[in-house]
Amino acid sequence: MPGFGMLQDGFDDGVVDPVLWSQSYGDPVESGGRARIPCTSGFAGYRSASVYSLSWSQVALRAYPPAANGASTAALSLLVLSDVGGQDAGFIVDRAQNAMGLYLRQGYADGAALFPAYDPVAHAWLRLREDAGSLFWESSPDGAAWTVLRTAASPAWTAQSNLSFLMESHRDAGTSNFAEADSLNIARPGGLTVSSRDAAGPRPYARTGSTLIGG
Repeated sequence: MPGFGMLQDGFDDGVVDPVLWSQSYGDPVESGGRARIPCTSGFAGYRSASVYSLSWSQVALRAYPPAANGASTAALSLLVLSDVGGQDAGFIVDRAQNAMGLYLRQGYADGAALFPAYDPVAHAWLRLREDAGSLFWESSPDGAAWTVLRTAASPAWTAQSNLSFLMESHRDAGTSNFAEADSLNIARPGGLTVSSRDAAGPRPYARTGSTLIGG
């Protein structure tokens, strides 16, 4: 079964991939090398096929939440969805409220959710990662150095092989605009550096940086 790291899109060809994003709705497009999601009083979103697992995998991207434009709620949701409605995990970024929700929801609710103030620089890149029975909500200014914002025990559903990923936008009022996203699971913050050599012969390459995206 593929992990979410296999869901990769740079949004550069101007076409919403009908295989990767087979459950999309509300007329999202690709524009200027980004995924563009209408932010209106309705709902629009990129939604992947339901064929992935979050176990030992991750979703990471560059996020561009919608401007408030007169709304009290104008949000970009980035959620891994289970096959049960309201059972999901991820981020909801609301520029109108200057807040970001870090959610692990059951029945559309999470009593332990955290709501850090949204920082468009520190939270430019967002990542949800599962590792050895734990979930990590992380942010980065550059897609290379990551900060853990929340951790939680992984629920059993994260190991299912029928999960999907959703990027959705919605506003309650004000002037319609759009949210954007880029570089879904294709940034490679890890690098290869050559280790020093001595007379005994060559040493192997040593990887530096955070975990490579993929898998």
